[in-house]
Amino acid sequence: MIYNTLTRKKEPLQPLEDNIVRMYVCGVTVYDSTHIGHARTYVSFDIIKRYLIYKGYRVFHVQNFTDVDDKIINRASMLNISTKELAERYIKDFMEVSEALNLLPADHYPRATEYIPKMIEFIGTLLERGYAYVTETGIYFDVSKFNEYGKLSHYSIEQLQAGARVEVDPTKRNPLDFALWKFFKNEPKWGSPWGEGRPGWHIECSTMALTELKETLDIHGGGSDLIFPHHENEIAQSEALTGKPFAKIWMHTGLLTVKGERMGKSLGNFIPVREMINRIGPNALRLMFIGSHYRSPLDFDDNVVRNAIDNLKLIESAFAELNFFNQHEDNFVDEVKHFCRNIIEEFERAMDDDFKTPIALSTFMKLVKEIHKYAAEGKLNKENSKIFKDTFEKISYVFGLKFASVSEDEANAIEELVRKRNEFRKGRNFKEADAIRERLKENNIELIDYLDRTIWYKKYVIKLN
Repeated sequence: MIYNTLTRKKEPLQPLEDNIVRMYVCGVTVYDSTHIGHARTYVSFDIIKRYLIYKGYRVFHVQNFTDVDDKIINRASMLNISTKELAERYIKDFMEVSEALNLLPADHYPRATEYIPKMIEFIGTLLERGYAYVTETGIYFDVSKFNEYGKLSHYSIEQLQAGARVEVDPTKRNPLDFALWKFFKNEPKWGSPWGEGRPGWHIECSTMALTELKETLDIHGGGSDLIFPHHENEIAQSEALTGKPFAKIWMHTGLLTVKGERMGKSLGNFIPVREMINRIGPNALRLMFIGSHYRSPLDFDDNVVRNAIDNLKLIESAFAELNFFNQHEDNFVDEVKHFCRNIIEEFERAMDDDFKTPIALSTFMKLVKEIHKYAAEGKLNKENSKIFKDTFEKISYVFGLKFASVSEDEANAIEELVRKRNEFRKGRNFKEADAIRERLKENNIELIDYLDRTIWYKKYVIKLN
């Protein structure tokens, strides 16, 4: 069951084609670094995609890059570089942080500039059908011709006119009419039957989605700030063009704020994703987002960061414990199977109900604490550890958590240092023991001491330039 912004209610996912979900997620406008607001949206849709795969669906995922836009042109001019060079710089930035965040790659990343001929074709069709008109400044979509305009934002044209902040253009018939093509003499520009210029933002996404996916998408997603005007306008022009519903389900992520304020460079609270990855790591950043439902607003502050780091420490150490089991005579297999079956049922129940990740995370932490309990009591062994691990890895996959691996040589070197440290501890030479712990910590190795043994794990850390 997924909450549909269009109908304002939860609806069952019923793909047009059995077991194939066609999902389009609005991508970034590549004029600046990818920030944590972007990351919140793309991690959310990554978890949604992962869960659908977990449930047996084939997800065909398209996510665009807007690589022609006034913001790009202005920024490139300010830096005295070409718009193409600027776009390439920030596409590279996005792909690097996506990989660091362990986002499953989209099946296709279309760029707006690659679809200009198709956009011109679509605009021509809208003109022929009377949905668009030409002025001295460009070609505009006539919202009055589309009877359902406002159905996504749930406002009438009159209400939207009263409250919308729209570009003032006296040549337009209606302030809400939006540009399909704007005439420009300066670069970048493309030729068209009506004059040189550039496409409007909204026609870019419609064209890429309709070209790469079928006429009706199963899921169209993006941030809640895109509901109006971007997604509203996408619906109007796409459905005017095809005569069919543009998307069955519209999904939107909640706004991310920083200490109660909208993020922006002018406010001095703009936080690039790579900065947070370097500071707390990709797993903690993911857990921070998972701890809030994707549709809810999320206020970024020290508390949510601290909670995510605390949870990660418990999760990573539980994963380590599954690799350091004892040879306990009683394997407790039946009770562990029963416990893990309940965990999976609880996890799926939460995720099936509009991807309620906070409840799913709480369920995962129950599993983590049970693993710690078994380890502390010396009850982990080969048989029950395998059952715990299978459940742990299923949920970790959906959450997109990644754990560090070590080579055999590295593991042997760590074991030797741990052995030496324990000898120092037995001899009450705590200064040398602590020095070894610090040396290991500098290499991202964490230790967990029990009465009879010490186990270790390597933290998953990424440093981006």
